[in-house]
Amino acid sequence: MAKTKPGKKDLDSYSIKGTNKVVRVGDCVLMRPAESEKPPYVARVEKIEADHRNNVRVRVRWYYRPEESIGGRRQFHGAKELFLSDHYDVQSAHTIEGKCTVHSFKNYTKLENVGAEDYFCRFEYKAATGGFTPDRVAVYCKCEMPYNPDDLMVQCEGCKDWQVINMIVDRFHPSCMGMTIEQAKKLDHFLCSDCVSENDVKRSMNGFPASPVSEAKAEAKRRKR
Repeated sequence: MAKTKPGKKDLDSYSIKGTNKVVRVGDCVLMRPAESEKPPYVARVEKIEADHRNNVRVRVRWYYRPEESIGGRRQFHGAKELFLSDHYDVQSAHTIEGKCTVHSFKNYTKLENVGAEDYFCRFEYKAATGGFTPDRVAVYCKCEMPYNPDDLMVQCEGCKDWQVINMIVDRFHPSCMGMTIEQAKKLDHFLCSDCVSENDVKRSMNGFPASPVSEAKAEAKRRKR
């Protein structure tokens, strides 16, 4: 158990007033901002302690929203994306408004429905310098942008069998392929222009059509209303 200052004691949990929710170390919480028009801050609870008057305080590690970072929000940042920062703080437990879940990027993309309290994190962020870990991620499509899980993408049935080279993989934005979202949703099959060209070469060399492709996969997040 971590050492505490005289007159203070570590707590295992804290009950959010007015709710039946219990916060424990390691939980992610929503914290009331100083300005009411702003969305709640998101933090991970590192420690809970009470003083001799039973005033409860929490040591937290802040998550930053993209717009709160030095570089600002970019095109590939998801609406529910957060960065786990190296910024620690101590706050009154009374400022905790609720609990939330910060998923790994992989787990978030597997959610059937994204709720109001679901977020995801794929980067750690250094608040003083604006640096990120990792500093490189896989890019997709002809535009070579990282994956934004809010955007619908179509998967090329030819590319998906390739070995990933230069971290560019097999999903494409409909707009980058000259399609509308409505057209993409109606697709039964999809080959990108590179794979279409390659298949044309194979047909001319082998004298028979390439194997039929399976149903194209269109991916989009479905949010709870």
